[in-house]
Amino acid sequence: VFSSVTSVLNMSVFKDQFVLEDLIQEIKKKSTALHFGPLQSNGHISVQGSFPAIKLLRDFLLLKAKSLSEKDKREESQSCRRPGRRLQQHRRSTETSNFIRDAEREKQMVVLDRDIFHYMKYYFPRTFLVNDDVVISDITDGDITTVYIENAGSRSDVGQVLKVKEKIENKFIKLHNVLRKERIYFEEHNRNEKQRCKWVCESLKPRYPYVLIVPYDTHIDVIGNSSEIFAFTEELSK
Repeated sequence: VFSSVTSVLNMSVFKDQFVLEDLIQEIKKKSTALHFGPLQSNGHISVQGSFPAIKLLRDFLLLKAKSLSEKDKREESQSCRRPGRRLQQHRRSTETSNFIRDAEREKQMVVLDRDIFHYMKYYFPRTFLVNDDVVISDITDGDITTVYIENAGSRSDVGQVLKVKEKIENKFIKLHNVLRKERIYFEEHNRNEKQRCKWVCESLKPRYPYVLIVPYDTHIDVIGNSSEIFAFTEELSK
């Protein structure tokens, strides 16, 4: 019902430890719900799928990067090591550490389906309620809304930003699993037809308070749980 999310992964951080093609095959076996594009020469690969599946993949890669970083630290503590090997390990350790810090930096990003984002903003505004130390902004591009969470000043810390991000992600996942969207196209592309359809939707609204109505030029989207959307569209078609 809802649009999938497309993300671009930078796998180059793993190139000194793994054969990237083999690592991608391992990931594909673990993430059968995702669709992968071709691996680019710079180590980038596009991944498409549901938000929860993308999040699981991100957590898997973070864990793998963290294990590499910890392994490098243990190896660096050993006294006997060739200089060339030390330099290579230091570079890889720096790259993996940067990869981990990138997930924990002060500015965080959450990619959401546009319609679920609208539903969250309308019915669960407290999800985006933050104190003065955190700033939230959003940009919508097509069917995707990207939410940015960042520190507002020196008094705030990364922990606050991550808590807000986690709160948004958890609410999104819950809604993603229960919401349904129905698209109602205008039978005639004239002003009267559009006004009539919008008026009927608004008249039904009191009986379906948890159905969100989003009007567009050519259609109206109605978003809610399956049973309410079914009943709403049935009445609308009478």
